[in-house]
Amino acid sequence: MRATIIALVGIDGAGKTTQAKALAGRLNAAGAPATYFENAGGRPLWNRLARALGRRDGPHLFGRTGYVALEATVRWLAIARAVLVSRLTGRTAVMDRWSWCQHVVMRVRGDRGGRLARLAYGIFPPPDLVCFLAVSPELAQQRVLARGIDTEELPYLRALDAGYRGLPEFGTFTVVDADGGPAEVRAALDRAVRTALGRASGVRGPARSG
Repeated sequence: MRATIIALVGIDGAGKTTQAKALAGRLNAAGAPATYFENAGGRPLWNRLARALGRRDGPHLFGRTGYVALEATVRWLAIARAVLVSRLTGRTAVMDRWSWCQHVVMRVRGDRGGRLARLAYGIFPPPDLVCFLAVSPELAQQRVLARGIDTEELPYLRALDAGYRGLPEFGTFTVVDADGGPAEVRAALDRAVRTALGRASGVRGPARSG
């Protein structure tokens, strides 16, 4: 039986990284060996490199087409590594982002190559559970600014939110209200894991919190 895959997706500022790391920790504590994987495209890294070289951002450094290809390739390799490691170890994979994150960002930016990206990412097995962390774009923008790594324009965040909700697969996602505090989101994720996976997948969900 292949390893269980849980993917957390959503717009920037939804809390994907924080919640995915914590979920992997709770699964381990509950006796279900799990590993956290970050499947990012490397945008902050490319932007820092670009500024160090006197360019405005990643697309300015690599060119529009080159940047999209680099970002999509880096994310593809990250997901491939995560799937391979989870299969070899048999540990539950808690994914911070999945292929849909690339599809949405490419569509919102108007990038070419969407069909090719769909084909390339289509080789990966679908996650057993996909949690969409639903957060208001306004709150997400505040969170992005607070972490001090990068910034996001409100119209862009709104477009990303609409992009996720417009995905053909969105109806299969478990929507988790991420507007609340970390503890509330954590409890909602734990309920989703217990409900969607449970004993049938061999994964024991995290213990109920008081």
